[in-house]
Amino acid sequence: MPPFDVPEGDPFGPHNLPYGVFSPPGSSERTVGVRLGDHVLDAGAAAHALGSPYASLLARPTLNPLLAAGRTAWSDVRRALTAWVTVPAHRETVEPLFHPLSEVTLHLPFEVADYVDFYASENHARNVGQIFRPDAADSLTPNWKHLPIGYHGRSGTVVVSGTDVIRPSGQRKAPADAAPVFGPSVRLDIEAEVGFVVGAPSELGRPVPLGDYRDHVFGLCLLNDWSARDVQAWEYVPLGPFLGKSFTTSVSAWITPLDALEEARVAPPERTHELLPYLDDAGEEPGGYDLRITVTVNGHVVSEPPFSTMYWTAAQQLAHMTVNGASLRTGDLYGSGTVSGPTERERGSLLELTWNGRDPLELPDGKRTFLEDGDVVTLSAWAPGPDGVRVGLGAVTGRVVPAP
Repeated sequence: MPPFDVPEGDPFGPHNLPYGVFSPPGSSERTVGVRLGDHVLDAGAAAHALGSPYASLLARPTLNPLLAAGRTAWSDVRRALTAWVTVPAHRETVEPLFHPLSEVTLHLPFEVADYVDFYASENHARNVGQIFRPDAADSLTPNWKHLPIGYHGRSGTVVVSGTDVIRPSGQRKAPADAAPVFGPSVRLDIEAEVGFVVGAPSELGRPVPLGDYRDHVFGLCLLNDWSARDVQAWEYVPLGPFLGKSFTTSVSAWITPLDALEEARVAPPERTHELLPYLDDAGEEPGGYDLRITVTVNGHVVSEPPFSTMYWTAAQQLAHMTVNGASLRTGDLYGSGTVSGPTERERGSLLELTWNGRDPLELPDGKRTFLEDGDVVTLSAWAPGPDGVRVGLGAVTGRVVPAP
């Protein structure tokens, strides 16, 4: 089907237009692309052919120049792209610049500056607390309802969807073991998350307030924060996640601009504790997103976590991680933390789905407590769009391969 003739209701129709970076068939050159249906538009070539003043931002091997250009440029470029793929007068010029999605090579769409991961789902936090602190009076830590908990990750190991995930090795020590041992992780897990991509930077020493969120965050994508639970359990006291998290983080090849998700904005869950002023979003626009995530292992659906249940919003996370004066850089990526809903079918990690291995999942190819070599995990999602049409998010997939 020709790229202009996207079927009505396609989740990657002209109401969506996510950004990526691709190489055309038979070429190693990278350039910015925009997805329409099952085709990719060479955005830089289209901008040049149509005389766009933003051609220099789009004819690049990474999204970073566009990200750095700021909100006005983001809006202008989106309006232009929408016209280029919908106005019949542009069809003769633009149609030859499309490539079938199945024939291009997709790359990591932006150069990652810093990577931060949060812990924003109350359902997930309570499940983890009940698993590891079953006798505690409250499964949440005392600070959880007062600030978005997070940690700094390793930006250099963020990879694009489709990249193999090498099983990590490290120290682990079970409670009954006399001493730690070294070897491949035997409790390799997933975390179904949403990642937020920072475009416009901020000045060192100046916090970013809640109301400035949309001036700095360009868009979002699905993210899988692979986790070695046995390594993590032994190392995390007292400073938190390290080698159990830093080996690989997978992101989608497609970044959905925030402007494509206006109809998906929802109010977050009701706050149960009074928030400090810099986190108080009572007077702000709705900060949550109604994203419907599906998690599959080897093609079998194991969970459907709802992002609308997340207690802390992306705007609050941005405000918190800069409130001490930390600056934003173009290409910063921050993860939402594991997305888990209130029911068993909505848990976003195998740790929760199997209750730390106690209740194995029954899959067509056998039982699973944690991931085995050869397992393929895919996260996909959609959000409500205009006039009842869905907005598709680019999937993120990874296959586990043995430790070297």
